[in-house]
Amino acid sequence: VGSIAPGRGRKPEIPQDTIDAIVDDTLHSIPDDESTSWSTRTMGERHGVGKDTVARIWRARRLRPWRVDTFKLSNDPRFEAKLVDVVGLYLNPPERAVVFSFDEKTQCQALDRTQPSLPLKPGRGRTMTHDYKRNGTVDLFAALNVGTGEVLHQTRKRHTANDVLAFFRWIDLHVPRDLEIHVVLDNLSAHSAPPVAEWLAHPKRRRWHLHFTPTSASWLNLVEGWFAQLTNKRLKRGSFDSAAALAEAIDVWASTWNDDPKPFVWHVPANKIIAKVRRGRAALTHQIKSATHH
Repeated sequence: VGSIAPGRGRKPEIPQDTIDAIVDDTLHSIPDDESTSWSTRTMGERHGVGKDTVARIWRARRLRPWRVDTFKLSNDPRFEAKLVDVVGLYLNPPERAVVFSFDEKTQCQALDRTQPSLPLKPGRGRTMTHDYKRNGTVDLFAALNVGTGEVLHQTRKRHTANDVLAFFRWIDLHVPRDLEIHVVLDNLSAHSAPPVAEWLAHPKRRRWHLHFTPTSASWLNLVEGWFAQLTNKRLKRGSFDSAAALAEAIDVWASTWNDDPKPFVWHVPANKIIAKVRRGRAALTHQIKSATHH
């Protein structure tokens, strides 16, 4: 097979200088009207090329200016120690113990649509009105058994310290007396309020061990994955004419889940997460310093 001699062949349609300018503007500028990101059309108009050309340039360099990924770095001074503790519990749970991931999904709203929905049919999805009526709320308490995927849950009207204590008692009743209880939970004040602390301090609760996640680290709590499935599969597109109807729907869905539970398995070791967070802190610090110097 022959080779094309230098200077021969089809010439590039777009000068390299134009491509470089498009990439530079994508990374370092915003449109004149101060929109938060460029579109293919506005970038094309700026450089005198078509929108498809801009799209090809972005695609080749994996640039997606319309996307924004959310993040939050924890400011917990004990972030690394708490992370190692919780991840270690997931990856290497103690023997003769049950590990629970616990949290509350507060203010679950019983929303009812203002008009009847139309059912699914070929060529059209089911419909629901964009507006709704509020019919009260419930607070959902859930403890995911990390080993089996089963979930203990209750719906309550509030989430005070006494409600937390009542749910802890519920957990205690469901775990055989010869097993230790380890609970991963966040730093909500109700979780360590006097009624809860006094109950846990009793000698009969020596088998209880609480493992607090770092602040701003809800992603570390496995039960959040279960909450997401409940929301997406049952609550998000449901209609509920009362708080009682919402609570019943949650009960049915959770009961069905427990008929064939599926554990949420943690895979990432703590050292990889710590390294990533440190890189994030360094990048954020650099960005702050750069903005200050400008």
